[in-house]
Amino acid sequence: MRDPEIAVKIKNVAHYFGEAGDAKHMLALRETTIDFRRGGLLALIGPSGCGKTTLLNVIGGLLTPTQGSVDVCGKTVNGPMPREIAYVFQESALFPWNTIKENIHLGLLFQGVPKNQREDRARQSLETVGLGEFANHYPGQLSGGMRQRAALARALSLDTPVLLMDEPFGALDEQTRMVLGEDLSVLLSRTQKTIIFVTHSLGEAVFLADQVAVFSARPGRIKEVIAVDEPHPRRSGFVKAEKFTRLRNQLYDLLHDEIRKTVDQGSRPGAFL
Repeated sequence: MRDPEIAVKIKNVAHYFGEAGDAKHMLALRETTIDFRRGGLLALIGPSGCGKTTLLNVIGGLLTPTQGSVDVCGKTVNGPMPREIAYVFQESALFPWNTIKENIHLGLLFQGVPKNQREDRARQSLETVGLGEFANHYPGQLSGGMRQRAALARALSLDTPVLLMDEPFGALDEQTRMVLGEDLSVLLSRTQKTIIFVTHSLGEAVFLADQVAVFSARPGRIKEVIAVDEPHPRRSGFVKAEKFTRLRNQLYDLLHDEIRKTVDQGSRPGAFL
């Protein structure tokens, strides 16, 4: 029987890239099983090439797994689910010839939102991320951090219960990442959205996540899941707390050997095909 509190259910998911018998046939993700409850943030962290983004794309319906299944909000994922899942990528992916508001309207159009609702939803989402006064600006007129806020506003406007974020702050400077992380924590405290967040930053994972899934080296599997028992919203003072340091060190210990394996793989000819 389906548990209504489980937002994302991943069962025995594995994925190969390339055709069997091909020289580039590669196991990217080993059998992975995890359930995540609604209303929190699950961080995926691990060495480069361990399958984090592969798993995110399987959850989002952008990639069909070689094995296993994913349920989102009680529905089996067989392709993109625009009413249940929104995406925020590492790059903002805004159309430069459209204003920020027009970019959001396009997302709503593709989702099938009636025209008479788009203006209010765009305005509300921009106000949520603090960009209300920049609705008529073009992406090129905004800083990198503001463009990522705009991309988040576009995802929020779709009003989906699940939000997938693939290193959304990875290209930003540390100060901007800290501020956007605080804003995302505030968002979590105000909504029942479920967020799955790929990151390479130990500190970012601890600061944002309710649970952190630590991946092994490729072919990836979930090595351990760490709980972060700290309520949202989280502020900068949390990074000075003993709990933050302890959890960050725990992640470091879990990842150190896996990262070393990845480096050793890369030193062998043909390791990364």
